[in-house]
Parts: sequence; structure tokens; C-alpha cells
Amino acid sequence: MRRVLALVVALGASAWSSGVRAADDAAASGVPQDLPRLVFDTGRPDVPAPDPDAYRFMVHGEHQVRYQVQRSFPLTATASAIDRRPGLVEQSLGQNQFLSHWLRFTPRLQMLDTLELVGQLDLVTGVIAGDKARDTRADMTPRDEYNGFSNVQPRWLYAQWRLPFGVVRVGQQPNHWGMGILANDGDHPTLFGDYRYGSISERILFATKPGGKDSDFYLAVAGDLVFRDQTARLTRGQQAFQGVLAAFYEKGQNKLGVFSTLRHQENDKTSGSPIFGYTDELDAVAIDLHGKIAAPIPGDADAFVFGEAEAAYILGSTNFIRTADQALEGGKTQVRSYGGAAKIGVVHRAWSTGFWRDGDGASARRVSASYLGAPSDKGVPYGDVVAELEVGYASGDADPYDGTQRRFVFDPNHRVGLLLFDEVLRFQTARAATAATDPLLTNATRPTPGVDLLPSNGGVFGAQYINPTAIYRPRHWLDLKGGLVVAQSTSDVVDPYRVTTGGSYVNYRGGNPRKKDLGVELDAGVEGRFPLQYGLKAQVGAQGGVLFPGGALEDANGVRMNTQWIVVGRVGLLF
Repeated sequence: MRRVLALVVALGASAWSSGVRAADDAAASGVPQDLPRLVFDTGRPDVPAPDPDAYRFMVHGEHQVRYQVQRSFPLTATASAIDRRPGLVEQSLGQNQFLSHWLRFTPRLQMLDTLELVGQLDLVTGVIAGDKARDTRADMTPRDEYNGFSNVQPRWLYAQWRLPFGVVRVGQQPNHWGMGILANDGDHPTLFGDYRYGSISERILFATKPGGKDSDFYLAVAGDLVFRDQTARLTRGQQAFQGVLAAFYEKGQNKLGVFSTLRHQENDKTSGSPIFGYTDELDAVAIDLHGKIAAPIPGDADAFVFGEAEAAYILGSTNFIRTADQALEGGKTQVRSYGGAAKIGVVHRAWSTGFWRDGDGASARRVSASYLGAPSDKGVPYGDVVAELEVGYASGDADPYDGTQRRFVFDPNHRVGLLLFDEVLRFQTARAATAATDPLLTNATRPTPGVDLLPSNGGVFGAQYINPTAIYRPRHWLDLKGGLVVAQSTSDVVDPYRVTTGGSYVNYRGGNPRKKDLGVELDAGVEGRFPLQYGLKAQVGAQGGVLFPGGALEDANGVRMNTQWIVVGRVGLLF
């Protein structure tokens, strides 16, 4: 069960690797150093490497505004909603349109090439106008109140020392590994959708190259007190300690690594009154493998193939989730969950020449500053055609109270489409968890153990999918993109809330749990990036999706959910 353990490791090893060495590796392999930007151009300005002869202070960040319009879909009615309207079985999300935004600052002080201080703050983030969601408070971002001008989120504040034999990093730090399916820092833009929050730890990390500075092998160890991730929030009395041991090989765009994490977590809770306190515990070990590779396509110097894969397995024991017999006997639920994702793609490199050849020198520099690779006499490189295919798998759990938890949930910041996982399934699980803690239920003072782990928060869970995507850039600043998601559950689709309250093994709408077809989703979008003065860059675009629900979204009468749709207007400013 992914929610039972959120692996966290941010390996700073690559932070001190030589830029000259990376360029040499790229030249030797035939793969450009800026391949990630050719594939997906976020528009973000690059952070310059530290200068051994200078002190530099810089502030980067973004202000993003979103206007979202969607069809409101049916969800399980809570006891309070039924009390107000007797006979009510389902009540919609209630949110058809709303306006949201966030403002993020990332200050950075580089003191020569030895010491670096980094911070990050989300000053304001949330819904500021429009419809509010109903009965979704169990979700990490429930969208049930106007908090866009009051929700301040401190994220990072750490110091990093570069030593002759490695790097030491101390403070509140981001946690990200691999493709981000298990540990995601919430600061990696995605093709569709937006990131939210992310994994953060109070951490002491040491990373080094055991074979010397010219080695391609990295080793890192870290000790964490988790500030926030998918399972723990320190501000809510959820204390998670973990140790990390990680190692990887990296040369140019090729990488292969593994890390293992040992975690102990204690959740302080009360039963009706603060004087009746108790503690839930988790002990778990996780192993995560990640690799990526890239190579030029023979016969075309401007075409490249790339691939990436990540797989994780979690095992341990917990009383976060337990049966009535386990509660009486003091037994624990076993954790056995696994998941992974892999993608392969191709990109063709083109050259933007308008500003480079026809503009003056200053214009040329403004354009080239958006890219890692230096411009040549051809112009500035960009990827004009990109095609990717991603497949993923997350184990499911057909019986949430059989003494073994098998449910695996991707970190929600690893986006797969716009609608199925990030809206429909996200709020189905959030409504179920909210209903389980409704004050009209007799057990509301001490809800069913594990109900706070039920919301997926938008992550892929208990499902397998294929997700082909494509980007066409007629200009280096314009993205036209499309995607397809086809998904099925990997086990019977069972709502733990309905199992507890009614003893029925049914899906989140009371339908047949054995139907595994989640549906087919079509996504499309357009995005433009426009350089402004003073190093600013504007982003303007729109994204939309249509979901054709499958049998796993049928109700008790076998009636499928109506076709769902969503449209998101996007405006942003990068600095």
C-alpha cells in the first residue's frame, strides 16, 4: 500500500557533478545535454552553476492562475447529507467551475562554490472564487473553501556544503527520486495537470563518489524526520523517522540506481477526548529501482530515443489499518504492495533561427538563455516533435480488512491524464473517507482505522494503464499536445467505507466490484511561452479532457457514470 509508506530521498550527488564532464559525456554519446528540455520545455529559467570567485543571490519562482470548468459527477452521500435529504443515495461533487492560483518563491544564495542556501515558499495557494466542492475534507487539497489568499506553505530551507569528498545537505529539503511515482517533491511540472504540495523532510544527507571525483558511481545516506508526505504530516502529530541508503551509476543521460528506506512512524490520536489518547504505528522497508537511457537514432543526427523505468516494493507491518480481531489481540496488518511505471519515447531536434539570425545580439541571448545547450550557427535547439508511451501498474486490494494491505498508490504529483485519476477516482476516495468520519455516525469519535489513508489525492492506485502522449511544436515557444489514457483496475474495486458500514463488497458507487474497466480518457492542450523584459516569461494555454467511464464506475443498477469532461484555462508568470 503506497500510502502506508512514502519513500523520500533527494540525492544531492548530481548537484556537484562537473558541468564540463557532463558536456563531455554528452558529446561522446551523441546525446545532447539538454535532452530533457527538448522533450518537455517547462519554460523555467536555468539555475547557474556556482562560481568559485563570486557570491550570487537570486530569486526564481512562478505565479500560476487556473480557471477550471467541469461536469460534476456523482459521489457517495454522507450521513449528514442523507439526514438533510432522506432517501439520498448519491450527491455530486458540486463543483462545476472555480478559479485558483498559487505564488511560489525560491530564493537561493550561492557563496562561492562551497556553500549554498536554498529556500522555497508557497505564499498563497488555493481556490479564490467559484463553486466549492462538497464533503471532500479528507482530500489533501479538498477545494471546499476559499483559501487562496490565506494558505501559506513553507517548503524548503536548507544549506548545502560542497566538500572535496562529497556534499552535505542539512535542513528542510525536497524529496524526489526517479520518475516520482513514490517520492515526488511537487516541483516537477507535468505535461497535463499541475503539481500540489509534495514530499518534504527535515534531513541530514551526505552524498559522495567512493571512486573519486571522476567516478560515475554515487553513494548517499540520509536521516529524516518527515515534515510532510503522503502518509505523514508533522503538524498533525504524525511522526515519521526514516533512514535512507542509496546508490546509483550516472553517465550523461544514462542512469541506474537503487535505494532502500527503513521507516518507523507513530500517529498520535485521541478517542473522543484528548485524555483518551492512543498511538498507531508503522514499520516498513521499501526498495526502489530506477533507470533511464538515451541514444541517437542511427541515420539522423537530430533524432533521439529515450526511456525510463521505476519499480518499487514495500513490505512491513502496521496497525494504521486493522480488523476488529487484530484490535482486540494487538495484532498488526501486513503490508505487501508494489508498483512501477516505464516509458519510451522519441524526440526530433529542430533549430529556432528567428531571433538568432535576424535579431540583434541581445535578442539572441534572451532566447538562448531558455536552453541548456548553447546556440550554434544553426540557431537555438528545441524538440519539434515528441512522442512517448508510458505504462504503469499499481497493486490493488480486493479485501481491505483481510490482514494484508496490497494497495499501492502513486504519488499524486506523477500525473497520468487530467480527469480519471485526478478528479473522478480522487474524489470518490475522498468522499468515502469523509463519509466514514461523518459526525452522525456512531463511531465518528474513533473512526475505522486507516480511513485517513483512503484518499488517493489524485494518485494512480490499484490500476494498470497505458498512456501515449505526443507534442508538436510548430515554433520553439508553442506546444500542441495530446494524450490517451486506457486504464483497468488490478483487483476488484472495493469501497472500504461501504464494507464497514454495510458489509457489502461493492465499488464506490455501490456497483459490481468485479468489473475492472475504469474507462478511456482523451486529453489535449495548447501552451505558449513568451519571453518578457527583465528575465520574465509569460505562459498562456488551455487543457481539456473527456472521460468515457467503464464498468468499474457503474452504480448498483448497472448504470454507468455519464461521460465526463474538463477544461482548464492556464495563465502563468515565470521569473
